Amino acid sequence: MYSTVAYLNSNDGSSILAFGEKDRVIIDHKGDLNAYSSFLARNEGEHKFGYLSYDLKEQLHGLKSENTDHAKFPLLFFWVPEYVVRMDHENFEFIQGDKSAESLDFVNTILEEETDCNFHHYQFDFQPRISKEEYLNTIVKLKDHLQKGDIYEINFCQEFFAENVEINYLFDAYFKLNHLTHAPQSAFLKFDQYTILCGSPERYIRKQGNRLITQPIKGTAPRGKNSEEDALNKKHLSEDPKERSENVMIVDLVRNDLSIVALKDTVQVDELCGIYTYDTVHQMISTVSCEIGEDTDFLDVLKATFPMGSMTGAPKVRAMELIEEYESFKRGVYSGSIGYMQPNGDFDFNVVIRTLLYNANEKYLSCSVGSAITIGSDPEKEFEECMVKVKRIMDGMNE
Repeated sequence: MYSTVAYLNSNDGSSILAFGEKDRVIIDHKGDLNAYSSFLARNEGEHKFGYLSYDLKEQLHGLKSENTDHAKFPLLFFWVPEYVVRMDHENFEFIQGDKSAESLDFVNTILEEETDCNFHHYQFDFQPRISKEEYLNTIVKLKDHLQKGDIYEINFCQEFFAENVEINYLFDAYFKLNHLTHAPQSAFLKFDQYTILCGSPERYIRKQGNRLITQPIKGTAPRGKNSEEDALNKKHLSEDPKERSENVMIVDLVRNDLSIVALKDTVQVDELCGIYTYDTVHQMISTVSCEIGEDTDFLDVLKATFPMGSMTGAPKVRAMELIEEYESFKRGVYSGSIGYMQPNGDFDFNVVIRTLLYNANEKYLSCSVGSAITIGSDPEKEFEECMVKVKRIMDGMNE
């Protein structure tokens, strides 16, 4: 297998596969963005794939993070692939790199893995980083900050982890996760000893021409046991005032972020609080867009909008300060972003949620989850929402 691979999967029959390596950049937690800027400059006009860690907040917002980094992924990794293949069901086209027997064999391997549902059985012994009691007590403390007006929404996350893990069939593990989530922003990314298995439903940001689109998710409901219960759950989610207020708060934050780079009077809400159904949950999603000038580049957009508001809260900087104070782990890649840039400057990036992070050298597997906390949050219900999001993944991987 090629040592560096990305597979970005929309789960609608379309996907993009990148493998092989011509150039790369890695930034650790002591580095800065200058190396990334240089990488982008010298590879202008190339396809570029990679991820952004949530903890880029340190460089972008001057914040410090002292929480323990258990997964130990680099802060940022991007590379220029030797091959890029655009896939449409079983048809595919090489859009970077020439076909060869070896590259064709690899593409066919991916196609075979995707259609083979005879998954391996895993025995991941996931443990919570904090107990349920600790979680509930923390929500009470965060609500005190909300009551005092320090913040008006915060995304609080917890980590589940497994140790002494060996995954010998990485593509199989990804496609098993994808079978569980079947999400439109799904991704597999592997380099060196690091592998990301991502079943995300959420888009962070996309650029098409001079238009930016972001689609924050706030609001979750479980799938029903039958069609009647499923429809009722969707209706309750759509009409729930707490869930709608969470979503609207983040839409306001996102509008403000986009306004930093947007052309005057172009920020608009294309859809507010739409309800979308996935294999494991119903989600409330809004779409916000704007137009940007020709001289606005990816780093400008990153500095204005990252980390995404749906994973921080509002006001963004104060929420991130409290996240650092109350969470029990360094998020790293979780609640960061995976994506790619096209030669023409367009790009598309997801939000890293519903994800397994695997460090083969450390034999460590991480699966984190969070929810938005507002003044109306019930700690028990917030815990239940987290379990709705993550339990199907953890249990499903072991089935």
